[in-house]
Amino acid sequence: MLKCRTVWKKLAPLARASSTVCRQNVRRAGLTNGRIPIRVPTAHMSTGPAGGGGDNLKYALLVGLAGIGGLTYAVKTLRGDQKRYEERIAEIESRPHKATKGPVTDVQTAAPAAEASETDAVPEPELEAAPSPEEPSPPAENAAPDAEAVAHDAEAAPSSKTTEPPPADEPVVEASPEEAAAPAAVPVVEEELPPPTEPSPAELSEPEPAPTLVEESVTLTEPAAAAEPPATAPPEPQSEVVAESAVDSTPASAKVPSHAPYLLIGGGTASFAAARSIRARDPGAKVLIVTDEPDLPYMRPPLSKELWFSDDPSVTETLRFKQWNGKERSIYFQPPSFYIKPEDFDSAENGGVAVLTCRKVVHMDVRGNKVKLDDNIEISYDKCLVATGGIPRNLQVIERAGEEVKKRTTLFRKIEDFKSLEKVSRNINSITIIGGGFLGSELACALGRRSTESGLEVIQMFPEKGNMGKVLPEYLSNWTTEKVKREGVKVITESLVKSVTYKDDKLEIHLKDGRLVKTDHIVAAVGLEPNIDLAKSAGLEVDSDFGGYRVNAELQARSNIWVAGDAACFYDIRLGRRRVEHHDHAVVSGRLAGENMTGANKPYWHQSMFWSDLGPDVGYEAIGIVDSSLPTVGVFAKATAKDTPKAATEQSGTGIRSESETEDTATSPVASATPPPVVEHKDDYGKGVIFYLRDKVVVGIILWNVFNRMPIARKIIKDGEEHADLNEVAKLFNIHED
Repeated sequence: MLKCRTVWKKLAPLARASSTVCRQNVRRAGLTNGRIPIRVPTAHMSTGPAGGGGDNLKYALLVGLAGIGGLTYAVKTLRGDQKRYEERIAEIESRPHKATKGPVTDVQTAAPAAEASETDAVPEPELEAAPSPEEPSPPAENAAPDAEAVAHDAEAAPSSKTTEPPPADEPVVEASPEEAAAPAAVPVVEEELPPPTEPSPAELSEPEPAPTLVEESVTLTEPAAAAEPPATAPPEPQSEVVAESAVDSTPASAKVPSHAPYLLIGGGTASFAAARSIRARDPGAKVLIVTDEPDLPYMRPPLSKELWFSDDPSVTETLRFKQWNGKERSIYFQPPSFYIKPEDFDSAENGGVAVLTCRKVVHMDVRGNKVKLDDNIEISYDKCLVATGGIPRNLQVIERAGEEVKKRTTLFRKIEDFKSLEKVSRNINSITIIGGGFLGSELACALGRRSTESGLEVIQMFPEKGNMGKVLPEYLSNWTTEKVKREGVKVITESLVKSVTYKDDKLEIHLKDGRLVKTDHIVAAVGLEPNIDLAKSAGLEVDSDFGGYRVNAELQARSNIWVAGDAACFYDIRLGRRRVEHHDHAVVSGRLAGENMTGANKPYWHQSMFWSDLGPDVGYEAIGIVDSSLPTVGVFAKATAKDTPKAATEQSGTGIRSESETEDTATSPVASATPPPVVEHKDDYGKGVIFYLRDKVVVGIILWNVFNRMPIARKIIKDGEEHADLNEVAKLFNIHED
C-alpha cells in the first residue's frame, strides 16, 4: 500500500494538471468561437449542417479520450505496483531467516527509522538486504520471535544509539504482512533496510552468545581507535583484518614520531654536532636523528687508528680503546642515557635528542616538509638537515669478479666493517690493502704491527710512487713508504689492478704490468662517494665537479633544508667551492648548520683540519688544500720525544685532536730567535711545516709531527697574503724549540 500511495501522490498532480489544461483549452476555444461571427459561404452549405459546431465536438471528444487514456494508464500502473509489492513480500516471507543475537542490534533500528520519518524517502528495492552467501544461515524458526523482539525494542527505545552497524539481513525487514500493512509501521520498516555491503562484526564471526559478541566488538574497536582511523570507516567486512593489522603495526609505528621540529638525516658526526648545537641555542628543542645504522652516533677515526692497537681481546664488543696517552674512552659520543626514546619524543616536556636506528629515509617531499622511511612511514618536519655522509668506493674489477671475490672483500667504513675485518685478520694468512691514501696507510700500519705477532702477511698496493702520494710531496711520500715498510707491510707501488679472480681458495690479483699477487682477503680503500640518494626526490642540486649537495655559504640547500659533512659541497670564502671528507669538517659544518637551523644565519668561514697517524710515533695535521700537484715549501727541524702523536694526546688530553681546537682567531706567538736550518731533503724528517702554494699564496699547510698549532695555520690561510720568505713564517710554529 505504501508503494501505491506514493505512486499516486506522484501521478495525481500530473493528472490534475493535465485535466486543468484541458478545461482551460476548452473554455478558451469556446470564448474565441463566441467572439468570431460565423461566416458560412453559401456555395458550401452542402458540406455540413447549419451552425458550424462540428469542430468543437471533435475537440471535446479528443480531450475526453485523452483523459480516459491517462486514467487507465494510472490505474494499470498502480495495480502493477501493488502486484509487485505483494510478490516481494511473499518472496521475503519465503526466505530462511537468521536469528538476531540478543539486544546488541535492537537499538540500532531507531536511528535509521527516525531519519526515515524526517526525510520520507522511498527506498529502492535493490537496497533491500539479501543474505550473504558466505554467512551461515540459522534455522528459520528463530526469525519470528526475534523480529517481534526487535520491533518491540525499537518502539520502546526510539532514541537509543550505538556504534555497531545493523546486520545485512536484519530480521526487522521480515515482519508479518499485518505489521507491514500498518500505516505507521510500514515506512519505518522500509527505511531500516541497510545496504548489503555493511554486515556487522557479529556476522563475520561464528554465532556466539550475546555477551561474547559484545566483548568481540570492544576488542575490534580498541585497536582502531589507537590507530586513529579517518572519520569515514572502511567497509565492515574488512574490520577483522584491519584490526589485526593495527595490532601488529602499533608497536613498530609507536616508536616513530609523526612530526619532528628538527629532523636530522644521518647518524654520523655531522648530525650529532648539529643536534648538540641546536640544543645549545634552543634548550627545549626536540631533535630526531634517523640513521640506517644500528648504532648511536660515534666517531669514525678510531676505527682505523687506536682500536687496532688495543690489548683488550673484547675490543670489538666494548669498542673502548686506549688513546696514545693511555687514557681510555669509547668511540660513542654519548652513552644511551643521553638520548630520549623515540616513543617518548612527543611527550618530552624539556625536549631532547632521539635516535631512530635501522631506518633509512628513501624519499623527501620538500613542498610538504615530510620524508618517507624505507617502511613507508612518513615523518613531517619544520627544519631538516641532510648529513648522509658517503659510501666507500669499490674497484670495478672487483664488482665484476663474482660473488666469491666480493665475499672476500671489505669496504671499510662502519663499526660492522671493523668487527668483520678484525675477525677475518685473525683467521687468515694473507691480507691485501688496495689504496695508498689516509685510510689505506693507517690500516696497513695497524695490521702490519699485528703481523709480527700472528705471522699475518700484510700487502699494500697503490698506483702512486709512495704512500699518500696525492697529498705529500714526493720526498715525504717516499719517506712515509719506508716507515710503513718498517711496520711489517709489503708495499707494492705503481701498481694498477687489471683483474681479480678466485682460484684454489685464494684471491689472485692480476696487475697490468703482469705481476700476480695471491692473497686471502682484500680491503678496498680507494676513496668515498658522497651519498646523494635523496637528490632526485628532494630536488637538490648536485655539484658536477666535486660531487655532493651544492649549498650556499650558510650550508643551506633549499628552504628549511641544510646539508653538512661529507655530502656538502660548500663555498669557501677563501679557497672557493670545496667538498671535504674529514672528521673536523663534519664537526664544524654540523655545528654551523645547527646554529643556522635555529636562526643564526652565519656563513661558513672555518677552515677545517684533518689528521692521520701512522702509529703512535708519526702523525701529521693538515688544513686547506693539500695537493701534491701544487708547489710546496717544507721547513723541517730535529724532532724530540714530545713531537709524536702520543705526546700530543698526553698534552691535550684527547685522542681526537680536533676536539682541542678553538675557533678563536690565533694570535701570532713570539717567533723563535733560532735561525731555521737549511731545508735538506734527508731520509729523516723529524718535524716540520709544509706550505702548499697557489699563485704564491699559501692555500694549504701540513704540520708534520707538530701538534696544537692549528689556529696559527688557520690564520695564515685566512689572511691570504703573499710571503717572501716562508722560513720566517715557519718560525711562528716554534718548530725549532727543544
